[in-house]
Amino acid sequence: MEERKPEAVEESIWIAGEAIKKAPKLYGIPTGVEGLDDLFYTSESQDGKVVRKSLGGLPAYAVVNITGVSDTGKSLMVEQYTVKQASRGEAVAFITVESPAVFVVSGLRERAKAMGLDFESIENNIILIDAASHGRLRENIPDLLATLAHVIKTYKVKHTIIDSVTGLYEAKEMQARVVVRQLFNFMKKWYQTALFVSQKRSGHEELTAEAAGGYAISHIVDCSIVLSKDIILTGGQAKLYKKPIGEIVRLFRIDGCRLCGHDTKTHFMEITELGLVKIGPPLGK
Repeated sequence: MEERKPEAVEESIWIAGEAIKKAPKLYGIPTGVEGLDDLFYTSESQDGKVVRKSLGGLPAYAVVNITGVSDTGKSLMVEQYTVKQASRGEAVAFITVESPAVFVVSGLRERAKAMGLDFESIENNIILIDAASHGRLRENIPDLLATLAHVIKTYKVKHTIIDSVTGLYEAKEMQARVVVRQLFNFMKKWYQTALFVSQKRSGHEELTAEAAGGYAISHIVDCSIVLSKDIILTGGQAKLYKKPIGEIVRLFRIDGCRLCGHDTKTHFMEITELGLVKIGPPLGK
């Protein structure tokens, strides 16, 4: 019996010179998070030398994973991003998986007030998809993506938030990679700049990108941001963090970004009294 030879899928073959003509322009999306935008950068040639140039925000069209244990500021960060984009006149789809939409919108309003913005002037730029209250969306990814596609087409959405992506494969973590791959491919197809919040289990290494579902998310997405917190209990910790025993220290780190250069240091992070996330100086400074 003659062995059947595989056929080439010609549409999968690209000459780099042709592909680059269709590649989206690399530029930054301001995040609304103080201290974050200048941590992403690109390079350019000046006087025969290659120099670093701030991107001024997250790389456009990136799919970004924000992970950490509870109470590290993940949801606050994506809420600030959402409010910032809405204030720029751009539509945002916010898929809420953990809390019903009416509660999420209250948090968004508080974030807007803390950022000095009038929520009523931007509220129509934020479209919430309530997967927390509708199990069909939470349990069936094709239905969720069909709903999101409708929202993107109807409201000209450019940014998508999922808080949290972990809730879409809850109790079935073996499917995490399949779920995240579907979401990632969808975001690329629709040219979305997307932020996925993912949960860490306590006991996982605090400053790694591993989350519930293993490394499924960080291996697929374009960029991972890791948030952590530490309670100062020893003199050694107090000396390292330059803070008194008993205080909580919050840390921030970009755990890789394949679309552009990025700061590799671990930074202090703060949640202000008004509930805003701020990125501080690198650890050790």
